Amino acid sequence: MCGYISAVETETKFVILMHPKEFKKVKNNTGFFTHLSLANSEVFIGIDFSNHNQINEIIKTHDSYILFPSNDALNLSKTNPKKSSQKLAIFIIDATWACAKKIFTQSQNLQMLKHMSFETLQTSKYEIKVQPQEHYLSTIESTLVVLELLNNWKIESVSSSSLENFLTPFFKMIEYQKKIINNPLSNAVRFKRHAKNIC
Repeated sequence: MCGYISAVETETKFVILMHPKEFKKVKNNTGFFTHLSLANSEVFIGIDFSNHNQINEIIKTHDSYILFPSNDALNLSKTNPKKSSQKLAIFIIDATWACAKKIFTQSQNLQMLKHMSFETLQTSKYEIKVQPQEHYLSTIESTLVVLELLNNWKIESVSSSSLENFLTPFFKMIEYQKKIINNPLSNAVRFKRHAKNIC
């Protein structure tokens, strides 16, 4: 999928916190695609990030939010998140909902962050994976919504072509996976050879 990825430049720093179970899903993990598609992003793998020096430094030096729905979450669809002169940092947990809650509850530093959410009527295009609820989106799909809303608030100025192409590696991955599903024997060897290649 590497040939379909073009890294988008942003003022906002995106921090992807990946559960170890997601790390093992290298062949179809959208967290990696998200990281590779954002020049100003970092990915960290683990569960308890309480004493993670790099993450704590980002929190200290940025106006930080975590994409996590709650009653007190800032609704990015309705509210400008920019409240200070510090650069924005948005933390995104890449995990199933159950695993995401585990990361959040075990990481004391994340519990101190402001929450962010958004409104959408979109449904996931992740055809090879069933979402737990109708409007749940994958990591890369959620990030695209966030980028579009940051553009609306003039916090970012990502080009329309970059936004339009942001999900290309995601769609190509789904297309490839469907070929594997439909032709398991003819593609098994080739898939095994390339499954662990990361850009």
